Amino acid sequence: MNESKKSAPKQLTPDPNEPLQHWLDAYVDLGITEFYKSSSATSGNNAAAAQGQQLEDLRTVEIGNCIRCKLHKTRKTIVFGEGNPAAELMLIGEAPGADEDAQGRPFVGRAGQLLMQMIKAIGFQRGDVFIANVLKCRPPENRNPESDEISVCSPFLWKQISIIQPKVIIALGTFSAQLVLNSKSTISYMRNRVYDMPFGKVVATYHPSFLLRSPQKKPEAWEDLKLVKRTLDES
Repeated sequence: MNESKKSAPKQLTPDPNEPLQHWLDAYVDLGITEFYKSSSATSGNNAAAAQGQQLEDLRTVEIGNCIRCKLHKTRKTIVFGEGNPAAELMLIGEAPGADEDAQGRPFVGRAGQLLMQMIKAIGFQRGDVFIANVLKCRPPENRNPESDEISVCSPFLWKQISIIQPKVIIALGTFSAQLVLNSKSTISYMRNRVYDMPFGKVVATYHPSFLLRSPQKKPEAWEDLKLVKRTLDES
């Protein structure tokens, strides 16, 4: 476990379009009492443009209208992922849900709203990070990803990671953490530590949909996010 020195909390300016009390109440519900300022982007525009083109080629040329596994029969859209192609922080979930399948974007439902509150609390906006999933297509009835689906789809996630080269990855939920960390451990065991992997540092935490069902775990997730912030500050 990385025993990083704790960063000093800073004030985070709320979105002026949101009622302040609503904004504060949402963070109190998460157990969040410390806030951080967003850091300015440091990646060069040319490098980010090249990475963006590589991601677009991966989406349109390599993945295309994918029919490699059975999920293509029931999906509405392929949810490739989105965000900053040169992001320092990458978020990896498990699979699209109904809202994501309908819109073709990752984490846009209730779980996504919670996730955005969480990353805002450590100084990031949605456009600062890159968001993806282990699977690009929704499993029927939001069932768990199956091993054959992960085997077929995960190479595209690894290519996304290799293009973006994030400093830190947050693995959201059991299936994401098990894949990224090559582990069979439970999420409760894998969380609350920093893993130095060949492709970057990884912090595992609970999936936002789990936190919606088990809000008593939100303070633990907040500890994981503070660990992510400290790790980024020290990298």
